[in-house]
Amino acid sequence: MYSIFDIFKIGIGPSSSHTVGPMKAAKKFIEYLTSHHNLNSVNRIDIKLYGSLSFTGKGHNIDIGLALGLSGHVPDSISNEVLNKARKIFDDKILDIGSKGHKITFNLNKNLIFEKKITNHSNKMKFIAYNSMDEIICDKAFISTGGGFIIEEGGEEIKNKHQFPYEFSSCDELLDICEQNKIRIDQLVLKNEESIISKRMVCRKIKTIWNVMNDCIENGLKNEGILGGGLNLKRRAPDIYKDLKLENKKDTLSVIDWVNLYAMAVNEENAAGGQVVTAPTNGAAGIIPAVIKYYLKFIDSSAEGLRRFILTSGGIGILYKKNASISGAEVGCQGEVGVACSMAAGGLVSALGGTNKEIENAAEIAMEHNLGLTCDPIKGLVQVPCIERNAMGAIKAINAARIAMLGGGEHLVSLDEVIKTMMETGKDMQNIYKETSQGGLAVNVTEC
Repeated sequence: MYSIFDIFKIGIGPSSSHTVGPMKAAKKFIEYLTSHHNLNSVNRIDIKLYGSLSFTGKGHNIDIGLALGLSGHVPDSISNEVLNKARKIFDDKILDIGSKGHKITFNLNKNLIFEKKITNHSNKMKFIAYNSMDEIICDKAFISTGGGFIIEEGGEEIKNKHQFPYEFSSCDELLDICEQNKIRIDQLVLKNEESIISKRMVCRKIKTIWNVMNDCIENGLKNEGILGGGLNLKRRAPDIYKDLKLENKKDTLSVIDWVNLYAMAVNEENAAGGQVVTAPTNGAAGIIPAVIKYYLKFIDSSAEGLRRFILTSGGIGILYKKNASISGAEVGCQGEVGVACSMAAGGLVSALGGTNKEIENAAEIAMEHNLGLTCDPIKGLVQVPCIERNAMGAIKAINAARIAMLGGGEHLVSLDEVIKTMMETGKDMQNIYKETSQGGLAVNVTEC
C-alpha cells in the first residue's frame, strides 16, 4: 500500500524517473558502500545507463541527479546553491562521496557510460566501484520505475509496510469500502493517512505540497529566458502572464488561457531544473497545480476543497501505481500526463463536492481519452511536446470533471477497466515511443 505522500514528493526537474530516481539510487549505492565496505578504498565509480536512461538521460540532467546522489543529497532538499556545486563537480572532475569527505575523480565522459540498448528494464542503471588496483569492490543495479520510485534489480519496490485501516487494491474495492462506511473517498484517504501521523500533520503536509506547487507556478510566471538543452526554446509563461493581466476580455472561455498559463509555468520551471512536486511525475507536474489553481481562483478559495482535491487525487494516483505504471519509459506518456489528468479530474470533482461515483467517472473519462499517448520528447528534453501537453492535460481534466458531474456519474467503462487497458496499451507500444526519442516527434521534427 502507498501513502499519498509517496505519490506527491518534492524534488527537482526535469524528470522524476531520469533525474530524481537516479539521484536516490546513487545515494543508496553510497550508503551501501559505507555500511558494507571501506569507503576510503574507493578510487573510481562507473555508472552504466541502459534503455530510456541511456537514450534520453542527457536531456533529463541525469548527470546532475547522479552527482548529487553520490554526494549524499536527497531530492527534497536541493537548492540553487547545491545545484551550482553539482555543476562545479563537472568542471573540477572531483567528487565528494559519503559524509566524511572522501574524494574521487569523476569525469562525465569516462565514468558515465550510455549503453544504447534496450534491456529487460526500461530505466536500468548499474553502479560499479573500483579500488586503486582497478578491482571491483562492489556493483549494484537499480531500476527507476517512474515518479521518483526506485528498486534494486531483482528486488521489490519498498512500499509502506504500515497496516492502513482501509487498504484497497482496485477502484471497485475503494468504492465498496466507502459505501459500507458511508464516507467519501477523501475521508477514507484521510483516515488512512491519520493512521500514520496526526490529522494536523496530514493537513500541514498537504499545505506544504500545495505551497511548493504554487511557488513553482509563481516562479514560472516571472522567470524569463531560454531553456537549456539546445532547442533554444523561449519561456512563454512570463509574456503570456503580462498579456493576460492587461487584457479585459469578455470572452467567457478566457479562463482557459489562465489554466494553460499555470500548467506551462510549472513545466517551464521543471524543464529548467527548478523545484517541483511529482504529480505523479515531473513530466506531468503542471496538470494538478494548474487545476487546483483554477479551482482556488475561479471557483472557491476553500482550504477544505484544496484538501479534498489532494486527498482524492492522491488516492487515484495510488490506484495507478498499484495496478499499472506512472513511467513514460514503461507505458508512454499515458502513464504520466494521462495519469495526472485522471488524478486532477477526480480531485476537482471531489473539491466541488461531487459524489464518489462522479469522481470515478471523471478519472475514467480523463484516462480514456489519453489512451495510447506516446512519449517522444524532441532531443530527449522535457520541453516539446511536454510543456504544452501539460496545458492540454489540465484543460482535459477540467472537461472530464464537468462531463462526469453533468451526467451524475453514470458511465459504461469503469476506472479499473481503463487502468487495465492503459497498462496493456503501454505493453503493446513500441519502445521508440516510450521516452527513447527514437520515434514520433523526436525524429520527425528538425532540431534547431
